[in-house]
Amino acid sequence: MTNGTNVEEFVLLGFPGTWHSRVSLVVVFALMYSLTVIGNASIIGLVWMSSNLHTPMYFFLSNLSFLEIWYTTGVVPKAIGVMLGTSQTISFRICILQLFFILSLGATECFLLSVMAYDRYLAICYPLRYSSLMNSGLSTRLVLSSWLGGFLAVSLLAFLTSRLTFCGPDVINHFLCDIDSCLALSCSDTWPVELATFLVSIIVVVASCVVTLVSYMYIISSILRIQSVHGRKKAFSTCSAHLSVVTIWFGSTMFLYVKPSAQNSLDLNKLVNTFNTVVTPLLNPFIYTLRNKEVKQALGRAFQKK
Repeated sequence: MTNGTNVEEFVLLGFPGTWHSRVSLVVVFALMYSLTVIGNASIIGLVWMSSNLHTPMYFFLSNLSFLEIWYTTGVVPKAIGVMLGTSQTISFRICILQLFFILSLGATECFLLSVMAYDRYLAICYPLRYSSLMNSGLSTRLVLSSWLGGFLAVSLLAFLTSRLTFCGPDVINHFLCDIDSCLALSCSDTWPVELATFLVSIIVVVASCVVTLVSYMYIISSILRIQSVHGRKKAFSTCSAHLSVVTIWFGSTMFLYVKPSAQNSLDLNKLVNTFNTVVTPLLNPFIYTLRNKEVKQALGRAFQKK
């Protein structure tokens, strides 16, 4: 590529290494992807089939599981093709589309996790009024707002990225199209995109994290006021799984996106992105099933019926 020639497709570098090491990674990615889809689809099926799980909490959880399936699907199949060397190129339009899809789902997950924290706040701090406060109408509106807000928040960011000029080189040091890699390759002024990324991150990630943190401050305060040890343990068990997921998700997401400029270490970004897009969607169904008594009981009844 010579200067002044617009790049129309990129080459994804993936994980450099020997053929055997890449094949080993492909096996790991494929196994984790399969378990992610099976685990999250199982949660959706359990919530749909079990009448005792037809509550706002599990309605939010099934939406989160549905999101996780598409979130990891937008990354892993292409990443496997990159590592095998069969699909290393990606057109500029598809690159922007993948970037928009992944970031929008990530933003939606931030909103959904904060909504789930608010739901737990109402359940623990206002147990007698919970059913009237968090009814089916409100829970549906909160979920729709999360999905709509997530995709709208990233629309401007994806549009600004699509307006960048790329003159070469055309190699992206990643297994997916992300903001930092695009900024590193652009030969035009990237300041507007960096500013938009920072502002969207503050609005989406930090605001969602603050709502979640404040909700848990009230939750912990209410739990500590419960007199019996059994009551405190039961109250904490209803939100411990969600708290684990929130800690993992917001920690890695803030590292990736809440910063005033592009990270210098794209290799480190690649590692954290792997955790965010491959490992976290796999952990969520196991965290919720292993630490949730109602889900385990519903799973046991489902196997008994079989």
